[in-house]
Amino acid sequence: MVNLKNKVVFITGASSGIGKATAQLLLDAGAKVFDFSRTHQLSDEVTHENLRSFRGDVSVETDVKAGFAACLEAFGTVDVLLNNAGLGLLSTDLAETDLDTFEQMMNVNVRGVFLCNREALKIMKPHKAGHILTVISMAGQRTNPNAPIYCASKFGARGLNSGLADQALKLGIKVTDINPGPTDSNYWGDRQVPREKFLKVEDVARVILFVLDQPDYVLIREINFDNMKFLAQ
Repeated sequence: MVNLKNKVVFITGASSGIGKATAQLLLDAGAKVFDFSRTHQLSDEVTHENLRSFRGDVSVETDVKAGFAACLEAFGTVDVLLNNAGLGLLSTDLAETDLDTFEQMMNVNVRGVFLCNREALKIMKPHKAGHILTVISMAGQRTNPNAPIYCASKFGARGLNSGLADQALKLGIKVTDINPGPTDSNYWGDRQVPREKFLKVEDVARVILFVLDQPDYVLIREINFDNMKFLAQ
């Protein structure tokens, strides 16, 4: 993990699930991690000289601006942005889905990615370097009749990043979509789902580090992966 040593990685939602697993691997690889989370902070559980935490909501512009300012104060720059925070609310029947449910998912999954991308770009553009990754999921690739709003938000984030990727090439900035299939995390709550056939959060974290550890000239625009047991069911 030579490419990760001393890199400053701004992660949204690093206090649990995929974000937490990725943050821990990054710290082990010598990276500096800035955790931007809405609820509890990773630093409440982990003590590390290269870890800082900030409480904020990705859908609130003032929070995002303050978070990036705090990261600059702590570490001096942002080399990598990992948009990991996401929200999935149960909205099976579109005819019965209320507007608040729709807006909450769009605000976190699309607006939040836009706000964080924008602040990261302001820092990365002068250096003509940087990497923006977004954990989108296969829900941004294939629709699911049980989660139409969630899929819509993920398709939206994917479209946003696709356009950004084309712009960023001329700036020397990489943009990558991370698209895991169903993953065993607290996202599912108490829903009855076949967790034994899902990816583990550590699987996703290892894929993220694989993407980050590529040579500077190698661009992976998106990477799709699933648990074979889930696909074969």
